Amino acid sequence: MPNNRTILMSLSAICFALIGAALYLQHYKDMLPCPLCVIQRYAFFFCGLICLAAASARQFKLWSFFGLAGSLTGLFFAGKQLWVLAHPGRSCGIDPMQTMLNQVPTAIYLPWIFEADGLCEDAVDKLLGLTIPQWSTLWFAIISVSLLVVLARRSPR
Repeated sequence: MPNNRTILMSLSAICFALIGAALYLQHYKDMLPCPLCVIQRYAFFFCGLICLAAASARQFKLWSFFGLAGSLTGLFFAGKQLWVLAHPGRSCGIDPMQTMLNQVPTAIYLPWIFEADGLCEDAVDKLLGLTIPQWSTLWFAIISVSLLVVLARRSPR
């Protein structure tokens, strides 16, 4: 089994690759992100940075705990997006959350990554049999379980 550092570096790479996939879908497949999608991007970005820090830190379990908190937050919002999709007529569209998200400094200075300008109900296109929110939920679950493994292991690194 790989050591904790390898797991953490792999999780970081996965998080950043998933953000890259989201940007590809946004800019080349014209799938505009809704507010819940953008929150999930923040969660992937946070998890990626925290896992990268944890891989090089002496207190890697503390950092891994923060990464787990970020992945569980992302899992919550991915689940909320699945709930919105399962209940037609509900939307996270142009609402106070979108207005607030679009005023965060990262959305102002990096709008091509963090600006929410889509609708949740538009996220029904399938990729390899799953919708994007389903993929996001799956990956947040994998990241969470992997971080739990890192936290549960006794090995020093």
